[in-house]
Amino acid sequence: MALLWDTSLLLRKVKDLRCLTPRRHRVKEKWAATRPKLPPTRLAVHHFDATYSTQLGQLWPSVRLAMLSERKYGALLNNFSHNAALTELKAQGCVDFISEREKDIPSCLEEKSEEPSDVSMKSSDVDGEQLSLSPNIKCLVFPRGDVTRFKPARPDKNGLLGYYLMDAASLLPCLALDVQEGHSVLDLCAAPGGKTLALLQTQAIRFLCINDSSVSRTLRLRKVLHSYVPKHFLTNENLRITSFDGTKWGEIESNTFDRVLVDVPCTTDRHSLMEDDNNIFSKSRTGERRRLPQLQLELLLAGIQAACPGGEILYSTCTLSQNQNLSVVEQAIYQAREKDGIHLQVVDLKPLMRMFGNTFHFAPDLHLGEMVIPHLAANFGPIYMCKLKRLT
Repeated sequence: MALLWDTSLLLRKVKDLRCLTPRRHRVKEKWAATRPKLPPTRLAVHHFDATYSTQLGQLWPSVRLAMLSERKYGALLNNFSHNAALTELKAQGCVDFISEREKDIPSCLEEKSEEPSDVSMKSSDVDGEQLSLSPNIKCLVFPRGDVTRFKPARPDKNGLLGYYLMDAASLLPCLALDVQEGHSVLDLCAAPGGKTLALLQTQAIRFLCINDSSVSRTLRLRKVLHSYVPKHFLTNENLRITSFDGTKWGEIESNTFDRVLVDVPCTTDRHSLMEDDNNIFSKSRTGERRRLPQLQLELLLAGIQAACPGGEILYSTCTLSQNQNLSVVEQAIYQAREKDGIHLQVVDLKPLMRMFGNTFHFAPDLHLGEMVIPHLAANFGPIYMCKLKRLT
């Protein structure tokens, strides 16, 4: 017994037992000096879980599942191309969701209250008039629940591709902008070019100014346009492509445009969840991400100043974030009135929900603007949009 006690006492005094372990079995001790590095996609998931679970409540689990699943696309038909893309796509089972839109209000919208929940917005809300959609914009999608992928578009004899693949919900801001014959239009943050291409399909615009502050993104935009639009159209004096700082546009051209599209940079939620490359949630881009709401506010204010009295401004993002959506619009309405003396009306976009309620899944009970949220049966979005009218 005494021998066992002496042995245990001896072992306690030995600080390093590695001397008793054969050298070939020894392992170097390691301690983590920093927390394990997480990829940007994982950081985005953690951020969205913490933010959107509160913002969306019970909707978030289904939206989360849809966003982590393969997204659904639409094929924007290119009217400048002379191939038989429309016939081919319809033969595959696609339908043009614009011409086949629902005329009746979906049941989920009939119960929705028409009164805005924010008292400060009641004086600014106006009833949305029936939108007169351009018959020249066609976007084909596979039926609800069908996740078939589109084949790559083929060029015609002039090298112009037959259709442009994009999130079909991204077309809604262009439709909501309600461009009419003879309008002058500013696309303030145009790259990569899908919405610009949709605006060109209307063939009603008198003058179109296409801008993006990034030179590299503007080059990409030019390549897209050259693949879909005839060269003589791109060199026309009625179309201008620039790379100016969009936040300064009110100083460059104020009170000028009938319609202004402000599709601002945002956290691009789907990309942030699925791609580590060029992800806004990278550690090196933390400051850039935190500055996004301020940048978005400055861009929207510049778009408001660029619109002529009586003109309309469409603000849009591809994020679910309330800080980048409703909060930005609320601040812009206030600052435009207090600092610039510009009064705005919020245009009701419920007619758009009535038209496309069976193609897209809209978020319920938004007091300002409308938002398409991802759903497994209709996996488009997210897209937020709010339309403002500048009073004369």
